Amino acid sequence: MLELVFANLRARPLRTLISVLGVALGVILVMLFTGLTEGISDDMAKRSANWKAEIVFTREGAMELTSSTMNVSLGYEQRLREIEGVESTVAVGRYITASPKGRWGIQHLEGIDWEPFAKMNGMEIVEGRPARASDEVVVDERQLRDDKLKVGETMRLFGDKDYKVVGVYSPPSGARIKMTLQSMQEILEAPNRATYILVKLKDGADPEKVAARIDSELPGNKINLTRNLIIDAQDRVPGLSLFLRTLVGLGAFVSTVFVLLSMYTTITERRKEIGIMKSLGASRMFIVRVIEGEAFLIGILGIITGVVISIVSAQLIWIFFELPFSYDSGWITTAIAIAIAGSLVGALYPAWRASGIDPVEVMVNE
Repeated sequence: MLELVFANLRARPLRTLISVLGVALGVILVMLFTGLTEGISDDMAKRSANWKAEIVFTREGAMELTSSTMNVSLGYEQRLREIEGVESTVAVGRYITASPKGRWGIQHLEGIDWEPFAKMNGMEIVEGRPARASDEVVVDERQLRDDKLKVGETMRLFGDKDYKVVGVYSPPSGARIKMTLQSMQEILEAPNRATYILVKLKDGADPEKVAARIDSELPGNKINLTRNLIIDAQDRVPGLSLFLRTLVGLGAFVSTVFVLLSMYTTITERRKEIGIMKSLGASRMFIVRVIEGEAFLIGILGIITGVVISIVSAQLIWIFFELPFSYDSGWITTAIAIAIAGSLVGALYPAWRASGIDPVEVMVNE
């Protein structure tokens, strides 16, 4: 039967190719979009992981992806430093707004006091100097490349305000654009406030025990362990999880429809062949197995083609746009399952129709 399956696919190479590409398209949809989402999420998590502080002290809702809230009083810094196990603290203001030219529609800014922030997180200026004036910013190397800027040039922030790029820092950590905390407080009219406070512990201090002390002495706030603060884009971006599920469903639909149409038209062309097979004793189940075997092989070829195209496309997108991809085994398994299931389900109706062909009627008409 396997030889018959291969022979049928080779006999109609163009239709086989179209079916394979249809299945591959479903795989590509799932892998590229989920891979891009995971990649961006991992990149954000990696930059957050560059914080050397063990605890992030904030208030509920202040650190959501779409939040620009600065509702943490700087008075908490001194109170945090008085808690047993705490070595130092650094306040950070955060502002997120629509980007006039960003690929993903948002612009992420942070306000910091550079010296204590850099000392805590092991960062350094690799070109230029730290921001000091209210109209100055520093950026990481990726932001400098994306905006095609040079140190000394200006960039527009907050809609209509020009800021001079005075330095480039490394490694990347948090927002790619940083200004002074005082400057952000002034522009957002939030004096003596921040979005969160990074808390560095003394050597040997247990983060969980210190976090419990902070929660006990300063109740009503939100205390996150940095090691657990994974910024998951699927959770942070409203509607993104629904979008991904819809995309997966679309991939399944595309694969199923392509195979169904291909197999249905193939059965119409092969009525005589199937009639001869049945007249020679082929059972209905044998016909179904042959058609489903062809669909299964199309699914396998579609998976291979889709995976190869997805990997190559991801590399090209990274080279030209520096957008990161990260493929999760769960989503890859989902893409494979969709391709196989879509192929088999798509061929089921044509296979059932083919198995019901009357050989006598075919012989008379053909």
